Amino acid sequence: MASLELRGLAKSFGAQVVLDGIDLTVADGEMLVIVGASGCGKSTLLRLVAGLEQPSRGEVILDGRDITDRDPAERDIAMVFQNYALYPHMSVFQNMAFGLKIRGLPQADIRRRVGAAAEMLGLGDLLTRKPRALSGGQRQRVAMGRAIVREPKLFLFDEPLSNLDAKLRVQMRADIRRLQRRFAITSLYVTHDQVEAMTLGDRLVVMREGRAAQVATPMEVFARPADTYVAGFIGAPAMNFLPARLTAGGHGAALAAGPAILFADGPRPGPEGRGLTIGIRPEHVQLDPAGMAFAVDLVEPLGSETLVHGRLADGEGLVVKIAGQAPPGEALRVALPPAQLHVFDAGNGTRLEPETATVGPLAGLAVTG
Repeated sequence: MASLELRGLAKSFGAQVVLDGIDLTVADGEMLVIVGASGCGKSTLLRLVAGLEQPSRGEVILDGRDITDRDPAERDIAMVFQNYALYPHMSVFQNMAFGLKIRGLPQADIRRRVGAAAEMLGLGDLLTRKPRALSGGQRQRVAMGRAIVREPKLFLFDEPLSNLDAKLRVQMRADIRRLQRRFAITSLYVTHDQVEAMTLGDRLVVMREGRAAQVATPMEVFARPADTYVAGFIGAPAMNFLPARLTAGGHGAALAAGPAILFADGPRPGPEGRGLTIGIRPEHVQLDPAGMAFAVDLVEPLGSETLVHGRLADGEGLVVKIAGQAPPGEALRVALPPAQLHVFDAGNGTRLEPETATVGPLAGLAVTG
């Protein structure tokens, strides 16, 4: 395997800028997942690495070698697509062996590689079947096997599970991660599914409008999102956002709903009255008889947990995730634990870090009001 480096990679189609200067490094054996909404540029990025598109500017460096202008066949890269791209008139064995046959490998080597990959992927009994006789999951395994037998320097996955049903996606997700770890395959994986992103990636690249909004480990992206876009994109249900103002000294925020919140991890920079956006995930909102009034609009029971949609006194919407069943009634009271708050600038949405990392006597104070 090998490392991959993208230097200032950009792509425009006429006046439309699709990618705007991407700088990334994928370490040897790392699984880097690129996630984002439709149209953010993630698939275009993958196509540039594969050589299926040429960049407007920038470089693609694989294993220390500039491959920006090389043809796809010369890049030593294998790609797994969402539509399988299998030859319908060929058997499973022939599909998996086709690339090796084109390269002129001896028949004994082809049989050995295909047999080993088929055994690994649970395809040993299906080698004589045609793609039409396979399930969606089996076809995707064949596509993966065809890539594995080539033993390339880099694997590219372009939303490979999007055509599978929910149960099969879970199984295939685990299989991909298991294989990637077993063989230390350097991989770029593109998806719009945040669950895939969180479970598969060593690191995530959250894309927004052709730029990398944040590059970090999955848990860092979840726990410390760089801005409101990342915070709202990663996590289900999405993070709640509430307008607020910075209080004197930067030690807390006054919500538009009324109560004052004292930050648990230190003051935020800026003058009193600075516009803030306070974020809190639905699972971190607490039911509290002494908390804020919360008018219930909708209750969604999900079995082991319940989503409660409602509004605070100022009309701001809030979603609360509750373990088990929600209490009866159309009015509840909720609290926002200070240690679970995310503070963003109201203007540009960027995360506001505390001026000091010292946790003082404010830690653990609850919402008042």
